[in-house]
Amino acid sequence: MDHGTVGSAQSGRLLVEVREAGTSAVVTPAGELDHHTADLLREPLEECLAKGFSRLVVDCSRLEFCDSTGLNVLLGARLKAEAAGGGVHLAGMLPVVARVFEITGAEAVFTVHDSVEDALADGDG
Repeated sequence: MDHGTVGSAQSGRLLVEVREAGTSAVVTPAGELDHHTADLLREPLEECLAKGFSRLVVDCSRLEFCDSTGLNVLLGARLKAEAAGGGVHLAGMLPVVARVFEITGAEAVFTVHDSVEDALADGDG
């Protein structure tokens, strides 16, 4: 399995881990996803797509906060992944993050799973 981490431990606000799981890339942001940290997630998502992973699983279980900028990063990745024949699957959202998706209506455009394992098992795309 290929593991990588991007982000600055100095900022401490968002760390992103990426691993390959079969035909999916699992991207795990940990911390706060906002205007100041959005590029720390955008870049690895785009790198995964550039490597040919059109099916992205975003493990939200360690994401403590997400604002509209973070939501836009995920929506942008979803559009690119779908254009490549795949999609973005969200897994393990904490209630505070799930609420952002609920009140914006974004939950309707993502496939949401209880866990990363469920998302990977649902390999239909």
